[in-house]
Amino acid sequence: MHTDDAVIKLIKAEEKRQREGLELIPSENYVSRAVLDAMGSVFTNKYSEGYIGKRYYGGQENTDKIEQLAIDRAKALFNCDHANVQPLGGATANEIMYNSWLEPGDTVMAMRLDHGGHLTHGHPVTYLAKQYNFVRYGIKNIETGEIDFEALRATALKEKPKMLLVGFSAYPRELDYAKFAEIGNEVGAVLVADMAHISGLIAGKALKNPFDYGFHIMTSTTHKTLRGPRSGMILSMGTVSNPLKAPDKTVENLPTLIDRMTFPGMQGGPHMHTIAAKAVCFYEAMQPEYQNYAQQVIKNAKKLADSLMERGFKLITNGTDNHLLLCDIKTSFGIHGGVAEEALDAIGLTMNKNSIPNDTEPPFRPSGLRLGTPAMTTRGLTEDHMEQIAEWMLQGIVHRSDAKKMASLRAETKEFALKFPMPSDV
Repeated sequence: MHTDDAVIKLIKAEEKRQREGLELIPSENYVSRAVLDAMGSVFTNKYSEGYIGKRYYGGQENTDKIEQLAIDRAKALFNCDHANVQPLGGATANEIMYNSWLEPGDTVMAMRLDHGGHLTHGHPVTYLAKQYNFVRYGIKNIETGEIDFEALRATALKEKPKMLLVGFSAYPRELDYAKFAEIGNEVGAVLVADMAHISGLIAGKALKNPFDYGFHIMTSTTHKTLRGPRSGMILSMGTVSNPLKAPDKTVENLPTLIDRMTFPGMQGGPHMHTIAAKAVCFYEAMQPEYQNYAQQVIKNAKKLADSLMERGFKLITNGTDNHLLLCDIKTSFGIHGGVAEEALDAIGLTMNKNSIPNDTEPPFRPSGLRLGTPAMTTRGLTEDHMEQIAEWMLQGIVHRSDAKKMASLRAETKEFALKFPMPSDV
């Protein structure tokens, strides 16, 4: 059998890059050897269109078992009635979720992108914005991160959204699910939580679970803080009132609607090797040590936030309650986020440029820089290491034009990173 040397070379190069640097992008993480093995297993050979016991192909005795295992573990982790583990990604999970409940033109209330929301929450550049009417809520106080619930309620009473969506990609505080639920229930909206970023911290009992506050649906990726394969899932409770239907059909079975929209509504055959890897990552998240990990992610983020602010970094909301931090780099250093991203990448610290609330700069050169602690924590870093990370960030930005200094900083971060093995090395 021939080997593809070009691909092997690039895989080795990426392994080297990851091993010799520190990953601070809050949506990225390192998976275990067990997750990698499941992803590369013979389950990739198998078509399994349909659902357990109702497939359109033969030879499903093992695929049925692996999918059921993933479902059972997801339900146990998040204390919900139903789990669909077939969505191919987080964005796909959101599209399925919308389409399972709404009709074209219906109103959805979601967080503004520049205040921390996500593209799939109806940003005008997405196709979703052509399908549904999205109305916005945002932050009342940028210094604290407080949501403007008064304005949110006023908009909800006026617009009568059929869905109230919470969740974020760049919001450093914990959400008040009880207040969202109160307003959503007042207007008869289905309550949806996009927990792609923090589902691992919820599973690890470090952050609150929206289902405990009456939410009906939760969508999520299965990577990020959950440390699984790059994929998605949709969790839900049982029945819920649907104001879209005629009076004699107001109670809908959410699991049925979601399953039908997943397949055959929007997807074909599920990726069974990925579902196998999801089952593994859910198993890992059920272990006692995973709760320690989830708590440590937040401890590290808080310590890193304090260390950065001590060094003159302006943080949106002046800190964090979760895994991520959002820096106002323009205010802090007079440069845009892309310049900081490139400088820090050059010394082995990977993070991403990001818009900040009420940003006056365009998306491709935003004022902010987004970073987080999930991947660093997976490799074993603790609060004791956060001062050093913050200092390297400061030095990398300040000395970005000094080639000799930058080379010295890169040597330091490489030496440091190699002391902490990646989980796939263990």
